[in-house]
Amino acid sequence: MSESTYNNLEVMRKFSEVYAKRTGTFFCSEISITAVVIEGLAKHKDQYGSALCPCRHYEDKSKEVMNSYWNCPCVPMRERKECHCMLFLNPDSEFAGQNQVIESTVLLQKISESK
Repeated sequence: MSESTYNNLEVMRKFSEVYAKRTGTFFCSEISITAVVIEGLAKHKDQYGSALCPCRHYEDKSKEVMNSYWNCPCVPMRERKECHCMLFLNPDSEFAGQNQVIESTVLLQKISESK
């Protein structure tokens, strides 16, 4: 992992915590899902300058970043609290955990386990 991606990982971790608290949403009960999504956001931020949703297929990621529809938090999340990535889950979701915080060490451990 490049230093830039590592730095963006921390930025996206902090963003995710603040956004979850602000919106009353929670991370997935399976924390490895949360870790992989945050890693994907960090990599896109590193490569494209924006946290493009990592869970979708794009013909042209640079074009999608410019459209900003799928930049996290994406329009469906902002408008309806619908997160395709399962990063931000409503408390009544069967997949929602009880956490709105993920420690850096846990995040890195879960990312390394997923490889």
